[in-house]
Amino acid sequence: MWVFGYGSLMWKVDFPYEENIVGYIKGYKRRFYQHSTDHRGTPENPGRVVTLIPCKEDSKVYGIAYKIRETDIEDVINHLDFREKGGYERKKVVFHPKEHDIPPFEMTIYLASDDNPHYAGPAELDEIAFQVVNSVGPSGPNIDYVCNLAKMMRSVVPDVHDDHLFTLESKVLGLLEKQNGDFNNY
Repeated sequence: MWVFGYGSLMWKVDFPYEENIVGYIKGYKRRFYQHSTDHRGTPENPGRVVTLIPCKEDSKVYGIAYKIRETDIEDVINHLDFREKGGYERKKVVFHPKEHDIPPFEMTIYLASDDNPHYAGPAELDEIAFQVVNSVGPSGPNIDYVCNLAKMMRSVVPDVHDDHLFTLESKVLGLLEKQNGDFNNY
């Protein structure tokens, strides 16, 4: 079994795996259209996290695929089903490794459809940035989620520019600088 990380699963891998591969899936775009009331926000003040939105077949979302040992599959699925309980569901997709000598293969992703109760939907990036800067949940500040994801994308696929993510990160850091006068921790 393989699992695709395109959000917090890129930097917060809290399950056992035996191999990871950088690559992409097609036909989706990564967007901060999902509310987080259990990790990066609260029910009263939800944060924003990513989900995948279906779009043009040739679009790509880069991330990391994790191969789960046969003996760990049940435990990892139970763990991820609980971790991703805020509106996410499992789906099978085809993963395309960035390394060209590995053929595409089927894997599992967690995505939140637009009919789940935590779906926030599209909004102006300034509005999303304001929400991110002002949201904190049990897993920490929503700012950390945005900045960690941007940092991981620059690290694992430095040649790929995720405009939605990097523009949001810039807006979040700009708001943080206005509020605190400093954002050196990010």
